[in-house]
Order: sequence, then structure tokens, then C-alpha cells
Amino acid sequence: MSTLTIQQNRIAQYWALTKPRVTQLAVFCAVIGMFLATPGLPDWKLVVAATVGIWLLAGAAFAVNCLVEREIDSRMARTARRPMARGEITVPQTLAFSGAIGGTGMWVLYNFVNPLTMWLTFATFVGYAVIYTIILKPATPQNIVIGGLSGAMPPALGWAAVANDVPMQAWILVMIIFVWTPPHFWALALYRRDDYARSGLPMLPITHGLPLTQFHIWLYTIALVATSMLPFVVRMSGLIYLAVASVLGAIFLRYSWRIWRHYSDQLARKTFTWSIIYLSLLFAALLVDHYILVQ
Repeated sequence: MSTLTIQQNRIAQYWALTKPRVTQLAVFCAVIGMFLATPGLPDWKLVVAATVGIWLLAGAAFAVNCLVEREIDSRMARTARRPMARGEITVPQTLAFSGAIGGTGMWVLYNFVNPLTMWLTFATFVGYAVIYTIILKPATPQNIVIGGLSGAMPPALGWAAVANDVPMQAWILVMIIFVWTPPHFWALALYRRDDYARSGLPMLPITHGLPLTQFHIWLYTIALVATSMLPFVVRMSGLIYLAVASVLGAIFLRYSWRIWRHYSDQLARKTFTWSIIYLSLLFAALLVDHYILVQ
């Protein structure tokens, strides 16, 4: 194996530590918050700096998550190929990597965005990497509910980056993601229940069984659809968003109803996939509606 190939493999391993697909969705929601925070187009330099800073700190948090859960990951088919689970990257290397990109992210946010965004993003890092990963996740089947706040913060971070403030509208976006997280994650936990049983984590399908988890997905989806109407209720968005949110919500409700009443692993997998599409389209609709409203 050539030196170049070894270096490329090492870069790929560090890249995998940041959970890039999850990070991309979080950063996407943060960018939407940036654009919603101003009637016109935000300063592109500010958008770039905020995106880079938030991305780096999110990646640092996920690297810590991989470090803490390396033994758990090694017992699960879904995560067994992660670099830490396979022993391809050492603990000191992961700590150094997380510290380097996290510190760089804080420096970028402080110097090129504003201190408020830096501190909010750092608090989100602590919430995910420490409070959720180390304390909540191994302790309670409600881990994803309580710890979901840290994963719901990106829109507020993006809003703070542009407006240097976090008004009610930003917290509505946070609330949408907060309520979206349980049905999204529990759908995954349902069809991956054997994995989670091996992991030793107290996930709801393992501790309380499938029927209760299925019912909770249905209840949280109802709450999610209701919460998704708030941007229209407070006149943050208009009829275009309302129409899109109603259609997307109806589809999600159909999935969650079928999970409750006619469960199959294939359906849970489809629901998990749809939940990601749902959130992406919902926030995209907010953005489109926003610029139509201000014209």
C-alpha cells in the first residue's frame, strides 16, 4: 500500500469520526436559521464563517461520541465499522482531533461571527458530547427525548450567527426538531432492536417493548405535526409553508399510524428514512416561503 493511499485512508477515518451525514443535516438546519433571521440575504462571508464554525464543533462532538461509545459500537452491526470501534484510531488521537477541530470552530465563531454563537454552539457541544452521550444515553430509555435538545439547537445557532439574538421564531424551529427527534430515532431503534439489545443501552424498545414504542411514535408524530404549524400561527410563514407542512405531516402521520397498528421492520426502516426527508423538506419550505413573503 502506497504512502498516499495510507494517508487517504487515515483522512477517511477521521472524516468518519465526525459522522458526516448527521452533521450535514444539522448544518443544513443551521443555515436555514441564518437565512430566516433576516428579511434579505445574509452576508455571505458571515454565512460561510458560521457554517464552518458550527460544522467543526458538531464534528468534534460526534468524535467524542464515537470515543465514548467505541465498545458499544463494536457490538452493533450498524456501527461496528466505525474507526474507533475497529481500533483504527486511538483514544489520544481522537481527543487531539476533537480538540483541534472544536477549538478551531470556536475560534472561527468568536472572531468571524459573534461570541453569542460561539457560546451557544459550545453549550450544544457539551450537551451532546457530555450530558447526552455520557450521562443520559446509558441511564434512561428517555435519553433521546431529554437529550434531544442539543440536537435540536442548529436553527438557533444559525439565527444567532446572523442576528446576534435568539428570538421566539428561532426557538420554534428548535422545538420542531426537538419533537421530531423521538419518532425519528425510535423508528431506527425498532428495526435495529437486536443491535441495541447487544449494545446494553436502555433504548425504549428494549426496556418497554415494541407496542409501547410504536404507540409513542404515533403520539410524538401528532405532537410534531401540531408543532410544525406554529410558524404559520405566529405569522413567521405563509400559506405555502402551511400547505407543504400539512402534506408532509399527513404522510408522516400515515407512517406512524401504520407503525402502531401494522408494524413491520421494513415499515420502521421506511419511516426512519421518511423522517429525514420530512425535516429537510419542511425547513426548505420555510426558506422558500420566507423569501416569497418578503418580496
